[in-house]
Amino acid sequence: MEIEVSEKEKRRSDPYIWGIIIILYIVSVVEVYSAISREITGGDVYSPIIKYVTSQIHYKWFKVLAYLMIPLTIVLLVSILFWGDTINGAKRTISVLGVSLQGSEVAKVTIVLAMATVLAKTQIKHGVNMKGVLWVVGLVTIFSALLFTQGLTNTLLFIGISLCMMLIGGVELYKVLGILLVYVVLALAVMQAKDLITEVKAQPETQEVTVPDRNEGDKVIVRSSTWKSRLKDFFDPTPEYEKETTHKNLQEHRAAMAMAHGGITGVGPGNSRESSRLPLAFSDYIYAIIIEDLGFIVGGVGLLVAYLMILARAGLIARRCTRAFPALLVMGMAVMIVLQALFNMAIVVGVFPVSGQPLPLISKGGTSIWMMSFGFGVMLSVSRYAVKDSGKKIKTEKENDLPEDLQAANPTNLA
Repeated sequence: MEIEVSEKEKRRSDPYIWGIIIILYIVSVVEVYSAISREITGGDVYSPIIKYVTSQIHYKWFKVLAYLMIPLTIVLLVSILFWGDTINGAKRTISVLGVSLQGSEVAKVTIVLAMATVLAKTQIKHGVNMKGVLWVVGLVTIFSALLFTQGLTNTLLFIGISLCMMLIGGVELYKVLGILLVYVVLALAVMQAKDLITEVKAQPETQEVTVPDRNEGDKVIVRSSTWKSRLKDFFDPTPEYEKETTHKNLQEHRAAMAMAHGGITGVGPGNSRESSRLPLAFSDYIYAIIIEDLGFIVGGVGLLVAYLMILARAGLIARRCTRAFPALLVMGMAVMIVLQALFNMAIVVGVFPVSGQPLPLISKGGTSIWMMSFGFGVMLSVSRYAVKDSGKKIKTEKENDLPEDLQAANPTNLA
């Protein structure tokens, strides 16, 4: 016998994800305030609004949004490449109607929406057809090429997201391994191309080239062979404590000092010693300040577990979806958020070469927090509208008049 369930009860979003979000917000407010001596900017106030509004939208509309965001994001990235604002020697942002947009953060969300749509539309009996696979590879290649001047981390993140989503979408393992090989070849080609471009007029590594910068009205330093230099430093067998602190390794050394000072239990929130001396303590290196304040157990391991719980919860939500599209959406957003967090943590603790990646929902920043909030909102939307309650008979996606191309069954076969 079918049990009637009220509309309000059917449309409740996942409380566990909300709980994790609240924990991350608390850590962000306390630790970003600890890392800076001025008020947190008002831009962060909008992230709960973005998250709530997105969670109220039925997930089927994210397919339409994907088609809109792909060309808009490409235009944004091209605009930044030619007319963007220079930060740390590369064009990373652009001002639109007084709002500074960071293209790489928008691209992360766009590529998840696009891949979820493509993989859901190209489902076949035993996985994904070759057209879908080629579309995914093409998207990763295009976005990576437009961001290659900003470093390799975004490309590695795109590759990780795409490989995970293809496995979740049912692409055969041998195809995934073949695609990984293609990615490696493309990455090596891009690195070589960048070296050729940056070394046309530069001398090896220590040479600096100056070019006009429209934003500062003066000059900006363009460093040659940045990737090679960072990789060389990373694989240098000399222990860090034996290296002299210079402007090149200042961030790594100050981060190590912060974590060593915090130890197992920490020095307490707001008592950080290194926050005033560590560059980017409130953004890329906030994880070091968290460990200094809260200690290795609560701040280091505790925060890592919180992010991994996002992935675990997304997996449970995907398991209860009957259709491919919502399962790919929720897992894609979770993989994006968690991979970025793992990249940030690995860079801070020294197990990955130095690069700039904010800690999701914690690092101070505008576009990053907005996009991560949007990602959480998508996950909450899926938990609200797409899950199948095991104890009650509720409307399925088909009864909600989903488009025909979103009717493919959940490829994980767990629903």
